[in-house]
Amino acid sequence: MTEREKKSKVGVKELSPIDVYKLLPKTNCKECGEANCMAFATKIVNREVQIDKCSPLLKKEYEKAYNQLKEMLKPPVKEVIVGVGDKAVKLGGKLVMYRHEFTYFNPTAIAIDVTDEMSEEELLNRIKRVEQFRYEYIGYTLKLDMIAVRSTSGDPEKFKAAVKKVVENTSLPLILCALNPNVAEAGLMAAPKAKPLLYAATVDNWRDMAELALMYSCPLVVSAPNDLDTLVSLVKTLLAYGVQDLVLDPGTSANEGLADTLNNFTMLRRAACKAGEELAGFPLMGVPMVAWMNKGDLAEEIMKWREAYLAAMLLVRYADVLVLHSTDGWSLLPNAVLRQNIYTDPRKPVAVEPGLKVFGNPDE
Repeated sequence: MTEREKKSKVGVKELSPIDVYKLLPKTNCKECGEANCMAFATKIVNREVQIDKCSPLLKKEYEKAYNQLKEMLKPPVKEVIVGVGDKAVKLGGKLVMYRHEFTYFNPTAIAIDVTDEMSEEELLNRIKRVEQFRYEYIGYTLKLDMIAVRSTSGDPEKFKAAVKKVVENTSLPLILCALNPNVAEAGLMAAPKAKPLLYAATVDNWRDMAELALMYSCPLVVSAPNDLDTLVSLVKTLLAYGVQDLVLDPGTSANEGLADTLNNFTMLRRAACKAGEELAGFPLMGVPMVAWMNKGDLAEEIMKWREAYLAAMLLVRYADVLVLHSTDGWSLLPNAVLRQNIYTDPRKPVAVEPGLKVFGNPDE
């Protein structure tokens, strides 16, 4: 984005209904369900409706205005859809860096990992635990969102079989984790229409991974641990190659590099939302399960606790998707509650439904 484009782009806080109204057909046709075009413009600014609901705007004569509106309303952080059907998840789509500036959309997706070296019983048990995780919290149902299938064997056939088994037993969106393009392709062959998130393109394999992403129409993770210059360079290369739906993995460290991890997440989101850097304007992936690396003689409870607090840090540092290993309720629930509280709309504080309630039948 050029300096002139950055200056001309209207920020979400500066955008007014008048800005949108000027580009609408002004027919007051009510086909959108609103009383007039100004009411529709107000809802667009508040992100309560999509501009496609304006039927006249879709006509050829309004094509220029339609494109102007699309550009005006484009979020600094691109929205990337993973999966298909009702359980598909939306990553990113953020309009502001800080929630109080407007509101956050698309809560952070939480994925639980399985590997292609797990027994069928263990794999199915983990899928079941993910599917059954439910908690009612002030009118909302907290749940998990995705399954991350990791290739730890390096065997394409094993990975393919594992992905096939997962697809047969859940409709949740998938993350396919394999740095070897041959292994990744085997996994995609087992889920050709599932639109999984493909992990990951690196400096060594980006071309092959880009070809797979284009062939199977799936989003692609770009990975360059603790190297933002390389990460942004890869993004530029992949965009030029034709891959548009990207997710950024700047690397996650649980120990000495933790400060760098948090700084990298913050700098990427600041670059997107404050500086208008389009190459940084993509969802961010965090991998708190790295806390399990170098476990040594430490108890599993300690590793679960480390993973949980790392996930909490990344949640408040702009992560749009997290990959976890533990399936214990005590390690997952605090972050599910934290996520819900972060993603409530500050313009509409949480409140109980008003009204009179009837209890029993008192006769005195």
